[in-house]
Amino acid sequence: MTTLFVRHLTTYRYRRPVAFGEHRMMFRPRDSFDQRLIDASLRIAPAPRSLRWVHDAFGNAVAFAGFEAEADTLEFENRIAVEHFPDPVEFRIEDYALTYPFAYAADEQPDLAPFMTRQCRDPAGELERWARRFLRQGQATPTGRLLMTLTTAIGESFVYKRRSEAGTQDPLATLHLGRGTCRDFALFMMEAVRSLGFAARFVSGYLYVPTRDGPRHLGGGSTHAWCQVYVPGAGWVEFDPTNGIIGNRDLIRVAVARTPAQAVPLSGTFHGSRADDLGMTVDVRVTSGAGPGDD
Repeated sequence: MTTLFVRHLTTYRYRRPVAFGEHRMMFRPRDSFDQRLIDASLRIAPAPRSLRWVHDAFGNAVAFAGFEAEADTLEFENRIAVEHFPDPVEFRIEDYALTYPFAYAADEQPDLAPFMTRQCRDPAGELERWARRFLRQGQATPTGRLLMTLTTAIGESFVYKRRSEAGTQDPLATLHLGRGTCRDFALFMMEAVRSLGFAARFVSGYLYVPTRDGPRHLGGGSTHAWCQVYVPGAGWVEFDPTNGIIGNRDLIRVAVARTPAQAVPLSGTFHGSRADDLGMTVDVRVTSGAGPGDD
């Protein structure tokens, strides 16, 4: 068990004081057997007029802030501490799903169906052809090996390139360009395994970068994204194609969703002209053993 501390600071700056519309936040991690939230605080400046919490359709904790004051800076500082239990994936898969292809159990199919449905265009079947390259021709393919190979292949075949623009790249663009961000790779893997009949969902959260333990992970210093695939007997298993991580090692899960757009960490509006917007900065620090500093 490791205690991980996160300080996530987002700052919006404007040329003049502006009014703010409602802002939606997904900062609070999900409690589970492999991570336990032990402390959380949220500071917003200027202070919001109202702050309310809900659980969305996926059970994620979502906060909505409403504002009255105008300001030339809007700042969100989220601090959390979680007890993290790295869960080595042993792929204890049900006998019927040990090899691919297989069909999910009849009683699970209605619940998994939304996560099996492909969300992105692939008119010529390019993504499916890419994914099928990793199947054993003419014979069954071990399910665990297939998913691990796909994860590794994405990290090795594509170049990680940080991108500040909002949104997620279409998987076909990732395939053609040969590059993308962590969220692009997560969506690419989701659509690839969905083309093979797996249920997959998007995960937003944080990445612990243990520099003392070896090469740096990609995607540190900001929020991170990966995916989960439903494996009978093992359940929802984490796959981070950006770093080749399988299982929850170094990953702090905040939100899960059917599409990346449903798991955006922070979104909102302001009332003013486009020229008033001076941009946004994000600083994420994840440490173990002691909380991040205030500098």
